[in-house]
Amino acid sequence: MGLSPSSLLDEHGSNYIRGCAEAELKEFGPHYRTQYSVVFFSQVQDELQQPKEKIKQLLKQRGPPEAGEVLYEEQVLHFEATRWEERYVVVRGNYCLECHSSFETFVKGVPPRHKLLPTGGTVLTTEEKYMAMVDKCFPVSETNNVNEKFAPPIIGMPGQFPVYLRLPYRRDYYFCFRQDARQAEFLSILSDCIRHQNQDFLKKKTVEVQAFLKAVHLYRQEKGSYDSWKMLIGSDVRVLANLVMEELLPSLEKDMLPHLKARKTERKRVWFATVEAAYILVQECLFEGMSALKEECRKAAHQQEVLIRSDMDQILNSRTYLEGKLRASVLEPAEKFCSEGVQPYLASVLEELMGPISSGFQEARLLSDSQMDQLCQDFQEGGVTNELKQALAKLSRPNLLSCYQRINSLHDQLHDLQERFGFSNISSLVHSTQIDLQQLVENAAYTFHLLLYKDIEDNPGNACSAMEKSRHKVLKQYDYDSSTARKRIFHAALVGITLPHIKKTLAPTYKTALQGLKQLIYADYSNFVHVHNIYEGILLQSLDKEVIKVVEEAARLKKHNLFTDTRDFLSQSSSSSLLSTPFIPSNPARMLGFPGQLQTQPETPTFIQIHPETQPEAELQPPSLLSQRGPPGWGAR
Repeated sequence: MGLSPSSLLDEHGSNYIRGCAEAELKEFGPHYRTQYSVVFFSQVQDELQQPKEKIKQLLKQRGPPEAGEVLYEEQVLHFEATRWEERYVVVRGNYCLECHSSFETFVKGVPPRHKLLPTGGTVLTTEEKYMAMVDKCFPVSETNNVNEKFAPPIIGMPGQFPVYLRLPYRRDYYFCFRQDARQAEFLSILSDCIRHQNQDFLKKKTVEVQAFLKAVHLYRQEKGSYDSWKMLIGSDVRVLANLVMEELLPSLEKDMLPHLKARKTERKRVWFATVEAAYILVQECLFEGMSALKEECRKAAHQQEVLIRSDMDQILNSRTYLEGKLRASVLEPAEKFCSEGVQPYLASVLEELMGPISSGFQEARLLSDSQMDQLCQDFQEGGVTNELKQALAKLSRPNLLSCYQRINSLHDQLHDLQERFGFSNISSLVHSTQIDLQQLVENAAYTFHLLLYKDIEDNPGNACSAMEKSRHKVLKQYDYDSSTARKRIFHAALVGITLPHIKKTLAPTYKTALQGLKQLIYADYSNFVHVHNIYEGILLQSLDKEVIKVVEEAARLKKHNLFTDTRDFLSQSSSSSLLSTPFIPSNPARMLGFPGQLQTQPETPTFIQIHPETQPEAELQPPSLLSQRGPPGWGAR
């Protein structure tokens, strides 16, 4: 008989793992408490400041779909235990994948057999590539011959089109299809699930999430890690669990691998099952501890709110004074390093970003145009019918897989960034950009929907003309919003790629000096003014000036159909070129991006934190012309 995970994860092993999780949370806690107070103060400050005038959107915003809304449902072959089973797979608006026994049990409301959150997942469609990835994840030891072959534990595959889902620290999932088209549809929705499960939670603007993000950055920097971390994905508990597992795996390898004396394939299966058991145990411990920590911080913030509101001016003065001291010593060296070590490379990095991203956005435009044109041809007569409603619903969720693949070519374009800036987390860039593209396409479909209904209502006797009119409006608005979104993406990507490099380079010079500046903060206000936040804000401002110049220069040269401002857009659209001749990128294989907020105590820009509403003041963009359709709710965690 083979070994089992429980035989390796005995009481001693379980207690050791719990101890590691508790120690990590104890070490992380002070960073989170500090950032919670800082972010909460900023939230109250925003509330008390004169509200900025909001520019109205052309169309009203439609609320996000319900978390339970069904986005995909299909009969799918799924490998369970030792055999293939027909399962009814459902994906809801929270991007959680459910496996039901059958369509009948789903309709009756029977709970699913499995719920899968594919956070961090990698999708493969060939056994060769899947086995190669598994081999990379299995540690080399004296008991392991790296040339041993390992096959997935599946037999008698009933179809020609498999899907292998590889998950970090968890068991893998296997699906199979008999038709290529059904496999492609499943790949599209599964990729959506991975992107959104990776990033939706961390994109939230709540105090808890923003404090957590900043705390993770500073916590890792304290340990000497300044890079954009690949495992910053999923919920707060999952992110902390990933931190624990990074430190835990070496000890598991040392203690457990020598005892894995089973057959070669069994050895790998037992190892991966043991890692999963450890991962689940870590998350259980952290969930309880993180919940208590957040509740503690909420209560503390409630008590601090009276002081914040009464002493807001004094706190801001204290922060301004500290910022002045920091600027005097930091600004000149930071600007010098930016101009010599970063600025010369920004334009070339931007070129590598623009191609794949613009190519993906352009292909999505062509796809939307084609679908709207087909709809216009199919419904040339009559008013709003059930068939038209169904066609519009289909238009709202097109298969963007080919568009995503163009953006995915960033992996090939940006491989040199590791050597130059120490940046390797290209997947996060890709996923965030793909989410932005998905949002833009959904906005276009929703806007077309609203315009079409209104035009048909105003001119019921000429539905064909109404559809063409709506289509042309949407295409013009798509071009404008595409330019706005991509400029924001490029700006944030350049910051996210280069800022960690700047911080790492300057850290040895200023790390000790920053500690000494804490004494300049009035004790009563030390919860709301943090030296490292202000320091990183100064670095960001130095870099931001250079990034803005490069992005605006690309827009001035109208590279990849970028617009400099509203007047530029109106000038081009009035020539009708946007309607008659679709723009084709000069290099249809490069692109990416996101924005960051320029403020005294900023959130460190990452490729999951960039939003249209948080652009640097020096690069304020005109309002979106497309209705903003909120993203579906994030899944359970």
